[in-house]
Amino acid sequence: MKKVCAIFIFCCFATLLYSEEKPAGEDAKGTKKYEQFEKPQACQSCHTDIYQQWTQAMMSQAYTHHWDEIEYFDLAVEHAKVNPDLKDAVDGCNGCHTPMAFLAGDVTPPRPEENSRANESVSCEVCHTITGFKDEPNFNFNFISEPGRLKYGAKPGLKSPHHDTQFLDIYQEARFCGTCHNEKNPFGIWVKSTQLEWEEGPYSEQGVPCHQCHMPKALGRSAKMAQEEMVAQHLFHGAHDPGKVGGSIELRMHPEERELEYDETVVLKVQLFNGKAGHKVPTGSVEDRIMWLHVTATDVNGKQYHLPVDKKGFDGEQYTIAADELAYIDMGIPKRDPDFKGVQRDGVPVGDRIFRMPYFDPDGIMTIMQWNTKSLGVDYRIGPRETKIETFTWELPEDIPVGKLTFRAELNYQKLVKPVADFLNVPAEESEIVPVNFSTTWIEIYE
Repeated sequence: MKKVCAIFIFCCFATLLYSEEKPAGEDAKGTKKYEQFEKPQACQSCHTDIYQQWTQAMMSQAYTHHWDEIEYFDLAVEHAKVNPDLKDAVDGCNGCHTPMAFLAGDVTPPRPEENSRANESVSCEVCHTITGFKDEPNFNFNFISEPGRLKYGAKPGLKSPHHDTQFLDIYQEARFCGTCHNEKNPFGIWVKSTQLEWEEGPYSEQGVPCHQCHMPKALGRSAKMAQEEMVAQHLFHGAHDPGKVGGSIELRMHPEERELEYDETVVLKVQLFNGKAGHKVPTGSVEDRIMWLHVTATDVNGKQYHLPVDKKGFDGEQYTIAADELAYIDMGIPKRDPDFKGVQRDGVPVGDRIFRMPYFDPDGIMTIMQWNTKSLGVDYRIGPRETKIETFTWELPEDIPVGKLTFRAELNYQKLVKPVADFLNVPAEESEIVPVNFSTTWIEIYE
């Protein structure tokens, strides 16, 4: 019995010692040096294709991307100057956007134009030197980083002339992604939960991890000296890839009646099915993103009419129907403008259905500043394999001409709400309209 107790005590001590020696998350800030990590160009010499894929992915731009730079320096950093209690949370942004800078204690890092090593963003070394995680579920950069000659990955038995390799199970698991794609803010709010959304959905039950869609495998060589085999493509394509966004939601539309008299009422049903994404759509930086359904009718003379969506009556629905309302007033804090009235909340046609989850600041007003989010509103996004049905009831205008009346439903997406982008002078590409899908139908009008 004494022997068993001694072993138990030793194991507990060893676990404690292990966690103390291998810090993760906020505890890892300043525990490493840049020099311990190789530059991506060193990997390029052997892993040519993978390196080139990475340079086109958001992983290589997580720190240098224009909106991330503006949001971080113009809003987050400035907000922390006004409210020093936010400093740790704002420093933590770097734990995922430029992990090497965070680990090196280089916070606040130099701006991208200074071309420091912070610009390497999420490089090869960041991911392939992770040996484990602290706590469950994974969130807020809770990874354990052990840079050195030994690199870790998802394939056993690999040999390299430049470094040693070791297989680790975690590289095959979706929770690996959760370390940065799940995030809690200072108020304890899940402001990012993409991996958790996957975990709660059907693909988790079927063993289909994030990698299968965002790092699809193809026949090739992982390195110049490697044999041809199935290789995970380091594409990481997602919200910033029009090809990934396009078609992610399927649309169908039909009228309840195909023929109507000129003075009757049209009832349209639009079905929206998430048959492609293993998480909710939109996901990730949900406070920034907006996806909306726009329905129009065109008569035989070419005149176009806009149809507003029918209300369903659920709590918080007012935030899911485009309105001429102001929001994002808390941007006035980092901008040192106490009289700031906010900007237009949606920037899309009034009456359109919006698929979103609103974030609210401590005053209960919609915000795009995730670190200042105290509560979340209704979650009206489209989950994996979920179908939503939207209804449009439209009384025909008195002067509608007889003949064919055509309807078009368009589902559109923006990475950043346009009024916010315009206010902060974010390059136009961040708020450009990305078509997701469309559907058409028709009715016949007669006298």
